[in-house]
Amino acid sequence: MLTHRRSANAVVLSVSGRLDQDTCEAFRAELMTHLDATSRDGRGIVLDLSGLEYVSSAGLRCFMLASRQAKAQHSRIAVAALQPMVAEIFEISHFNLVFQVYGTVDEAVNAVSADKSPTYKGRENS
Repeated sequence: MLTHRRSANAVVLSVSGRLDQDTCEAFRAELMTHLDATSRDGRGIVLDLSGLEYVSSAGLRCFMLASRQAKAQHSRIAVAALQPMVAEIFEISHFNLVFQVYGTVDEAVNAVSADKSPTYKGRENS
C-alpha cells in the first residue's frame, strides 16, 4: 500500500491500490510518522499517487488530516501523478485547492525541495 524513498530534500511516499475504510488507518498512521520525521529534518513530502486506483471519503479524510498536520508543523507536502479517476475525485472534492498537485513525481520533488514555505493552500481558519 505505501512504500517510501528518500532524497536529499524530500521523502517520496508511493501509494498503491485502494485507499478506503479498510486501508485508511494504516495509511494514516504511516503518513503521520513520516510527517513527524520530515518536520524535524526539514524535508518535504511528496505523495506519489500514480498507483492509487481509488480513494473513498475515508481516504480523503486521511489526506485532510495530513494537510492539517503539515500546516501545523510548517512542513511541505505535495501530491503527484494522479490517475484520472483520483484526479477527478480531487477536483470534485476541491482537494486540488488544498494540495499542490504536480503531473510528475520529479516536478513535485523539485517543488518541495526548492520551496521552503508550506505548500498547504487551504484556508487559514479551520
